[in-house]
Amino acid sequence: MEDVFSEKDLLCPQCSGSYIYPLLLKCGHNICRLCLQTFWESKGCRECPVCGALSVPGRPPINLQLKIAAEEYQRQKAVTCPEVCGLHNEKLQVFCENDQEVICLVCQTSKSHRIHQCRPVEEAAEQKKKEITAKLEKFKKNLKVLNKRREKWEETKSFILTQTQQSEATIREEFEKLRVFLQVEEESRLTLLRQEGDVKRGVLSEKIQDIQNQIQTVAALVDDIEAALSQKDLQFLQNYKQIKKRTKDSIKEPMCVRDILIDSAKHVGILKCEVWKKMATIVKSAPITFDPNTAQSNLCFSDELTSVRYGGKRSVPDNPERCVNRVCVLGTPGFSSGRHTWTVDVGWGRDWYVGVARESIQRKTTGFLEPAEGFWVIGRTDGDSYWAQTPTRTRLVVKQKPERITMELDYGRGKVVFINNTDMTVMHTFKDKFTEKIFAFFSPGLYEEGKVSSPVTICAQTINVSMT
Repeated sequence: MEDVFSEKDLLCPQCSGSYIYPLLLKCGHNICRLCLQTFWESKGCRECPVCGALSVPGRPPINLQLKIAAEEYQRQKAVTCPEVCGLHNEKLQVFCENDQEVICLVCQTSKSHRIHQCRPVEEAAEQKKKEITAKLEKFKKNLKVLNKRREKWEETKSFILTQTQQSEATIREEFEKLRVFLQVEEESRLTLLRQEGDVKRGVLSEKIQDIQNQIQTVAALVDDIEAALSQKDLQFLQNYKQIKKRTKDSIKEPMCVRDILIDSAKHVGILKCEVWKKMATIVKSAPITFDPNTAQSNLCFSDELTSVRYGGKRSVPDNPERCVNRVCVLGTPGFSSGRHTWTVDVGWGRDWYVGVARESIQRKTTGFLEPAEGFWVIGRTDGDSYWAQTPTRTRLVVKQKPERITMELDYGRGKVVFINNTDMTVMHTFKDKFTEKIFAFFSPGLYEEGKVSSPVTICAQTINVSMT
């Protein structure tokens, strides 16, 4: 391009700036499109601004080669002289708010920017820097939040691996207990079967030996009688008295042996059901269990998640379900209909709360344990006072210290009943309207001024195995 056009050739004769969309007139002159339109409108005729020659009707074509050369010239000028206008070779002193670009004073008075809002570069730069700085601070805050969230997610990812390994170990341990039980039960039943088989085979062995002796005796008698019958008459009669005496011996019929076969019905009849019944004596069944994903970080659980106590602080992720505002844990599953019952062993705990809570309780901020906040609970404080957490807190009259408390939830009727299992008296009844999922709520306390942790345990239910 530089070999074809000189720097002078790239300047519009009308505005003296670099060509912008140069139009080629019939006379051979090139004029910026905007400059030509402005000139023709002011003159009222279509003549060349350079030589005055009239242009043919229609729109003059764009000189594409000159346009490309002019744009390249402007790019190079912007690189070599960033503070100079590529169109007018003037110093850039003004910022156009409308086009968001820096222009020179000639550009400001041109038709392109004449009616635009413009400000000095220094003033515009100060204002724009404040604007971008505010956005920068926002992005820095966003970046901080994102980094913090990433760290939490990395911790959660590691915690999930730990949870998986711990749960896998527990599953293997529990199944090993079941395998040991089944193996012992199998050996016990096989031993009983073999013992019965040995005893009954022994009985039959004795019977077989007795009948074998009888066979030998009778066979010998038959042989003797047959020999006597083959003798001559005189000899036969001489031996007749002895032979007749021997034939008077009665032959006992073999006794019928009853119940000599293996009692298969006892050993293999409904075998699975019988083993299941026995297994029910070692398997615990709880209507609900603790959900460790909702537990405050100082709570520790038994392997089967049926007992909880206050312990040392654990490293756990602050997931949305976790309660951090108080030392508590929710049960699982939640209930959104029906009637449900479970019993809790509070033992010798001096400070505890048990009851139910709705799903939307505040888990990250401290609130009040009352129905308005989504809690329907009772508790023990200071070792000897029992309270129902009503809006004004109701003191409960307890005749006998409750060690086990049964909770009856009737979702449809909006009732939660607390029963003292020691004397089977109703401690308190909440009545309300439930509109969302309800979960069992537990808050174990401390004992002996915090020296010993007091566990709260969900009591196992009896498993009934029956056949219909």
